[in-house]
Amino acid sequence: MAKDKVRAGVIGDGAWGTAAAMVLARQGHAVKLWGAFPDYVEEVSKTRNNRKFLPGIEIPYEVEYTDDLSDLVHEAEIIVQAVPTRHLREVMRKTATVFVRGIPVVSLTKGIEEERHIRPSQIIKEELGPATPVAVLSGPSHAEEVAMGIPTSVVVASKKDDLAKKVQTVFAGERFRVYTSMDMIGVELAGALKNVIAVAAGVSDGIGFGDNAKAALLTRGMKEMGDLGTVLGGHRKTFFGLSGIGDLIVTCISRHGRNLAVGEAIGRGKTLDAILEETEKVAEGVFTVKGVKVLADKHELEMPISTQVFEVLYNGKDPAAAVDDLMTRSLKEE
Repeated sequence: MAKDKVRAGVIGDGAWGTAAAMVLARQGHAVKLWGAFPDYVEEVSKTRNNRKFLPGIEIPYEVEYTDDLSDLVHEAEIIVQAVPTRHLREVMRKTATVFVRGIPVVSLTKGIEEERHIRPSQIIKEELGPATPVAVLSGPSHAEEVAMGIPTSVVVASKKDDLAKKVQTVFAGERFRVYTSMDMIGVELAGALKNVIAVAAGVSDGIGFGDNAKAALLTRGMKEMGDLGTVLGGHRKTFFGLSGIGDLIVTCISRHGRNLAVGEAIGRGKTLDAILEETEKVAEGVFTVKGVKVLADKHELEMPISTQVFEVLYNGKDPAAAVDDLMTRSLKEE
């Protein structure tokens, strides 16, 4: 696939940031990957193994590592950020001190900010400036499989069609297919909201329920995602695409799913505090559900699955009781 080569700077050396850097390197782009902790950056640069977040995957030498954000930004023609939502504002504020106006930013983050209940692209524009060209890339794309070159399809969305097409061309390859969309709100929210439903699916697995229960959770969870997404400005059809149902399916069935794993541990009786202490990996749904609860209440939306996830995670509700409450709600049309 013929394409112009670019200098890409990836901010965030977790699993997804590393996998994205590998995709870009495979397409022949010059890639520099930034991490926040110099000692770990040096370790991974030497060993070519991200043992914390992407163990067992050999990182090609075409991916250059740095802990100097200024160096990365000033060399980049395009910036890809893969920072967890909880840390995004802090990192973007730091980036703003060295940011070159006009450089497009591609966001890979799937979450909703806890304090302000806004999307990652909104955080980026608040910190880097409202005129910053921003696109979001999302879809069923577990980092482990992307890094191994297993076929993956995603969607990139931007309010500017030319930017979406540019990012599509930069990322697309034989094992990484990219579609475009102009529904940035819908694509971004779909990627965030599916994580909450994945926690619920994990709880179902942990309790010991079967396929029937999970299928119902995914189906009714899709309705909740679409209801909130459209109220907030997204298009309902987006939620039936790669960033919505596609990402929901993979997150709820895959052994790589972090949100699923957290939910499963909760279903087996583990506390959230204990789970979070045991891993450095981020399950975005655990934090996104706080914003979902606030937004649902604000817009007077009935989101029973998301509400029960919130109650179980933060109010100590017994998962079995949450299931009982879901199953015994008043009967209605589908």
